[in-house]
Amino acid sequence: MSDAAVIERPAVSAGTRSNGVARRLRNGGISVLWALAGIGLVVLMWELVKWLGQYIPMPFNTSDMTMPHVWTMVAAMGEPEVRGSDTTVLEAVISAAFRSMTLAVGGFIIGVSVGLLLAVIMQRFLFAERGLLPFVIASQTVPLIALAPLIVGIGNRIEIGPVQWTTTYSVMFIAAYLAFFPLSVGALRGLQAPSATSLELMRSYAATPGQMLRKLRFPSSIPYLVPALKVSAAASVVGTVVAEISTGVRGGIGRMLIEYARQITSQPAKVYVAVFGAIALGLLVAALVTALDVYLTRNLPKESKA
Repeated sequence: MSDAAVIERPAVSAGTRSNGVARRLRNGGISVLWALAGIGLVVLMWELVKWLGQYIPMPFNTSDMTMPHVWTMVAAMGEPEVRGSDTTVLEAVISAAFRSMTLAVGGFIIGVSVGLLLAVIMQRFLFAERGLLPFVIASQTVPLIALAPLIVGIGNRIEIGPVQWTTTYSVMFIAAYLAFFPLSVGALRGLQAPSATSLELMRSYAATPGQMLRKLRFPSSIPYLVPALKVSAAASVVGTVVAEISTGVRGGIGRMLIEYARQITSQPAKVYVAVFGAIALGLLVAALVTALDVYLTRNLPKESKA
């Protein structure tokens, strides 16, 4: 089937595109305001619970050791990481988060590639879906705490020419292990989304399976792929942090959480700064996927509210 035989989408005018961009920016600004309001509500609830803990027995400890004040956590960001150091806690957390982000992005790319390949194979062959999908689902029942040391032990024996497997590769592998599942399931659902009428139309044009995949199934799967990508991005960050804790890889936010937890008796606020760094890392990766969504769907018509 020639490309000319495919029904083209109507051209989108520059004005319509500008209105779409303005609408996205306005909606994005509203979302930011709601996010800030949510953060303010969490801060208010934190301080309220801590204040009530002075007068009402709570099922958990609300002392400064376990629940420092919000302003104490903010002040801890500007303190030296270690005594006599010029590096602040915030700078150390940002550096560790950037290190973890590189590993998470690597695992995310690998996981998404594997998940998308599995989805294409399962969509193309029914026996592959019946045979692979149960194993894809069962793979997520294995606890990472038990899996991480096993992967490190096996990986340290792998050597392909000049390439020697390192613990860093193990962390990326674990991140990819968590990231591939949401993408494979979401992509499979999206590739199966085209209606029977659309499929019959493509067959009437004598479209090959590859052309149907490229011109119909992939465009139709975008509404399913983007949420799956967001879940995979968050899963890759979780996998990276857990893997860093389990394998003892230094330099990342996961290892920093362990190191700061040892200082909780003297500087409890430092632990929360590292936790905030891990949260910000997950939000940043999800924001990158959202930006990709905006780019991929920039020319698609938007549904108007009734």
